[in-house]
Amino acid sequence: MCGRFVLFTSDESLLDAVGTLPGVTEVHAPDGTPPPRYNLAPTQMVPLVRLAPPRAQVDPARWGLLPHWKKDDSGPPLFNARGETVATKPSFRDAFRSQRGLIPMDGYYEWHDDGTGKQPYFVSLGKVMWAAALWATGLDRLSATMVTTDSHGPLEWLHNRLPRLLATEEIEQWTTGTPEQAAELLHPTSADYLERLTVRPVDRAVGNVRNDYPELIAEN
Repeated sequence: MCGRFVLFTSDESLLDAVGTLPGVTEVHAPDGTPPPRYNLAPTQMVPLVRLAPPRAQVDPARWGLLPHWKKDDSGPPLFNARGETVATKPSFRDAFRSQRGLIPMDGYYEWHDDGTGKQPYFVSLGKVMWAAALWATGLDRLSATMVTTDSHGPLEWLHNRLPRLLATEEIEQWTTGTPEQAAELLHPTSADYLERLTVRPVDRAVGNVRNDYPELIAEN
């Protein structure tokens, strides 16, 4: 699963990163871009990228999907969607058909019990990563969820789930392809991609969502 992440790439740097996506020649952020964040948590606002090449748009979205049939925002937030069932589960299937986007992040946190209690680790690539996402507008609010898959390869020891991180060549297929084409990507991120990630232990202070500062991602 992915329940906390980091996005310190902001302002023009974030728009520049979106501008490198396949087929994109213009980027719009009508509500501006978010400030740097080092401990984003479910129900908070995260940037959602939606593509309609040559245009891309960045908008703030609640992290926790609100399907059109939701009557209120009570209950556990739907911040992760399992890739194995995302196309058929009532909570996600409508969004999967036609409302697929991206959540950018500079890294995410995962916890692993190292024998002395749960130790948080920061997983990063050294540049913006693009997580497969779904969006909805239930309750007249833009909301999003992050797709996850089984873990494997270099990250299997860390946790049994991981975000579906998209390689550049997969982004267009996920965001603008047919549901059948998108379903072809509902498998774990490739081992080649995962081998380029760095994983380092960080301060346990990240466990408190009120802590949000750069020192959280320093190696502990």
